[in-house]
Amino acid sequence: MNKTGFFRRAVIVAFLSFAVTFVVGSPVVYAQEAAAAQNQAPVVWHYFGAALGLGMIVIGAALGIGRFASAAAEGIARQPAAAASITGAINLPLFLLEGVAIIAEVVVLLIVLAK
Repeated sequence: MNKTGFFRRAVIVAFLSFAVTFVVGSPVVYAQEAAAAQNQAPVVWHYFGAALGLGMIVIGAALGIGRFASAAAEGIARQPAAAASITGAINLPLFLLEGVAIIAEVVVLLIVLAK
């Protein structure tokens, strides 16, 4: 697989994990407001949605980072002379993928803390 296809798949995995988090987590959190408006007992389903979302974020980021690292290791094993350029080229996408996961985790935690 070429580098462009691999990078595209990693970005798609990261985006899908981020999107699924909000699709799963948001309805659970916003359903709380209707129950609170009716003076019912407080329901804590938003904690479950946040935990599920955080789990999906971590799994998606781990899959993306693992695929990047395995591709880099395979490339270095095939061409040891190009180790420096492979390492340099793989660092930025790894940092971006990890940054997306951290931002998603912060957003989910802010949603929980805002309740």
